[in-house]
Amino acid sequence: MKDKIRIASGQGFWGDLLSAPVDQVTKGPIDYMMMDYLAEVTMSIMQKQKMKDPTLGYAKDLIPLMEQILPACVEKNIKVITNGGGVNPQACRDAIFKVAGKLGIKGLKIGVVSGDNILNCLDELRQKGIDLKNMETGESLDAVRERIVSANIYFGARPIVEALRQGAQIIITGRTTDTALTYAPMIHEFGWSWNDWDKLAVGVVAGHILECGGQASGGNFSADWKAVPDLAHIGFPIAEAYPSGEMIITKHEKTGGMVTVQTVSEQLLYEIGDPTNYITPECIADFTTIKLEQSGKDRVKLSGVKGKPNTNLYKVSMSYSDGYTAISTLTYAWPDALEKAKKSDEILRTRLADLGLKFDEIRTEFLGLNSCHGLIADMPNIINEVVLRVGVRSHDYNAVERFGKEIAPLILTGPPAVTGFAGGRPKPSEVIAYWPALIPKNAINPQVVVTEV
Repeated sequence: MKDKIRIASGQGFWGDLLSAPVDQVTKGPIDYMMMDYLAEVTMSIMQKQKMKDPTLGYAKDLIPLMEQILPACVEKNIKVITNGGGVNPQACRDAIFKVAGKLGIKGLKIGVVSGDNILNCLDELRQKGIDLKNMETGESLDAVRERIVSANIYFGARPIVEALRQGAQIIITGRTTDTALTYAPMIHEFGWSWNDWDKLAVGVVAGHILECGGQASGGNFSADWKAVPDLAHIGFPIAEAYPSGEMIITKHEKTGGMVTVQTVSEQLLYEIGDPTNYITPECIADFTTIKLEQSGKDRVKLSGVKGKPNTNLYKVSMSYSDGYTAISTLTYAWPDALEKAKKSDEILRTRLADLGLKFDEIRTEFLGLNSCHGLIADMPNIINEVVLRVGVRSHDYNAVERFGKEIAPLILTGPPAVTGFAGGRPKPSEVIAYWPALIPKNAINPQVVVTEV
């Protein structure tokens, strides 16, 4: 058993800072790197990509990145765990094997965790009495069944631990809980029991701190963002874990950003519902028991975390098609910029009503004035310029399309001094809505396959 392991955060979402994982494997010692690519809407995007091309459906950014870092990972024996496999982890594995071949790397073991994608099993599951009703509204899946685009189960750490046990250096999963990417190595390396709830919970908390990348090391920092040094070269967080359950959150030396009790605290509050019941497949963590202590420069000690037994359910993330939307902008200049923008909005709405078009929602924002704070924002009249942004949403494709044809005419048939219309008419894009559900754990089994090339 190792006396400690260092688990680095490499990505917090699909599209995150591409230099971060390179820095993590080259600027200091680490044993593992987790990379989180998935969000609820990401799964639907990947599913559509796969439907068009069966070789796609994963985070394509991952492949050129692996070409950069794979030699260093092999040389230093750094293991990479990522959910970048999306809805096609097998294709992602094959693409990485091609990279390894190009680099002349042999003996690489890649583990794939699959079984989370239940899109083609929905009717079979329902025949077995598993309704997959909306866990927030209680609605039956019947309401949206024909419009379902993606359906994926949130697996936990168990299949990742199994892949590590089989010797995988790179592990690619589908829809796995973000936190599992971090605490699975702790369970594997330290032999933690699956019912040692407190140790599992501290791993879960560490995973939550790492899952959003640089947000725990000074990025998106609300308390005193001006005090964060060298954000241009921010160092992503690292969890330094010990067999006892002691945990230190840190980062590489000589990188930007900072790790303090405040930066870590802000991340701990991010995307939290009931803080006493943070539910994961392996345990329930009580975030109200967390103690943080500054134990050195860029070192925050995590302790006191209490855990509770896990549930017998997995969460299911589904998405469905829910109509269409289009958004457009126009910029109005001084004098009377805001008054012009408001009048233009009034004219547009009148013309849409005259056409008899029906929308589920028409939303107007004046960028720089109220797009963040809405109705409670102050609306001064003396300003240099205003960007009018108008969006519509409807299940009627033709209505949304016609909205796009009513924007350009405002330039010469509305208030003066307007600019900023570029890129042509706004085109309808599909609205994807979220459907959360629960499923008994005994209804689904994850599959783990480790392959060597």
